[in-house]
Amino acid sequence: MTRYLHTMYRITNPERSRAFYEAVGRDYTWIDHLGRDDAWWQAHAQAVETWVLMDDAGYYELHPVGADVEIAHFGLVPAFHGRGLGGALLEHALRRGFELGPRVWVHTCTLDGPHALANYEARGLVPYRVEGSADPR
Repeated sequence: MTRYLHTMYRITNPERSRAFYEAVGRDYTWIDHLGRDDAWWQAHAQAVETWVLMDDAGYYELHPVGADVEIAHFGLVPAFHGRGLGGALLEHALRRGFELGPRVWVHTCTLDGPHALANYEARGLVPYRVEGSADPR
């Protein structure tokens, strides 16, 4: 298997965080932070660690929760789907998360991308709990 090295860089700019949240989450009903004001995004950018994959292909946010770390947001911009980049992005997120804390987790749902769960499981994540909730659309 050929492994590709991908450039990752950290951002702290709240406008960039908002743009990634909207671009990545648009097709997956990410609605929790839509309509938030600039002050909220500034505070959010300071509370999480945000990393971007080369050419702005995707991003993830790490949110410290006590000693542990949540991958709060994770995904690729639609133009970069199907290129095998999600695995590299998740591997980086997990490596960085475990540098910050002893336990790392991510929430997913049936509204996420069709390959999300398989990507998580391929990198060693296992379901901890399964819940039901109403579709927010």
